[in-house]
Amino acid sequence: MPRSELLPYAFFEGQIVPSDQAKVSIATHALQYGTGVFGGIRGYLTADGQAINVFRLPDHTRRLMQSARFIRATLPYDADGVAQIIVELIKRNAPRFDVYIRPFIYKADLELGPKLRGIRDELAIYLIPLQEYLPVTKPIRVMVSSWRRVEDNIIPSRGKVSGAYVNSALAHDQAEEAGFDDAIMLNAEGKVAEASGANIFIVRNGTLITSPITADILEGITRRTIIQYAHDLGIPVEEREIDRTELYICDEIFLCGTGAQISPVGVVDGRTVGNGEIGPITKRLQELFFAVVRGEEPRYQHFLTRVPLE
Repeated sequence: MPRSELLPYAFFEGQIVPSDQAKVSIATHALQYGTGVFGGIRGYLTADGQAINVFRLPDHTRRLMQSARFIRATLPYDADGVAQIIVELIKRNAPRFDVYIRPFIYKADLELGPKLRGIRDELAIYLIPLQEYLPVTKPIRVMVSSWRRVEDNIIPSRGKVSGAYVNSALAHDQAEEAGFDDAIMLNAEGKVAEASGANIFIVRNGTLITSPITADILEGITRRTIIQYAHDLGIPVEEREIDRTELYICDEIFLCGTGAQISPVGVVDGRTVGNGEIGPITKRLQELFFAVVRGEEPRYQHFLTRVPLE
């Protein structure tokens, strides 16, 4: 995530406080052992500048609470309660720009030992400004990483467990140091899983293809959205295993996620994807995606939580 300043207010230990007061001890369990789970949610400023459209907020908070079960976290909030806190936090900060919202559930006690039971849980939420995480108007360059994607029976890959993202960081650094924008990770079976922080789609012969949720991938909300958009646009979709070499011969590739949005891929391991430009199916899905989040597509208004700014 690009470096950025926190917005003035955060949610911390049960209340909204100035962000500079939302601090934990260096002995916090989650800091020592990665015992936390998080979400990533985008809020888009409306064209009139009077509101923030939060994209699929209930879906994100439900997934957050599902992830919390992996680390045996218990909180006095349910998914709807977390969503309401996020709405209030947006109102308090009143941003006039696109924002990224990061809710984080973590083991908060000052305790030694890698365990989950009997440790106090807390919820923190902060906001930062965010435009592009990966380019969306020009294709990026990616490589297949030598680092394998963490397996579900090692650390649950379908949730956003904070400690597991060392796996993503290793792959991303390897790609960046080799001159690429991001990494594609294979799973233990040698099949395509996902990028360092995004799901992946390819296009072959007019069919949109993505790895199944049993391929050690995050169960991405943007991924699920893209599949629905494709069905609605009449684009055939397959959820199946993808071989590495399919990346070299497919017609289009794009990454998707809350941060990535829809980021086209033009090169994989030095091989040009299609003609190296944004493909027609990627373009159609991009146009619909951005129309929806800006509130310009009535069919998908139910995906948006509109937060008026005062």
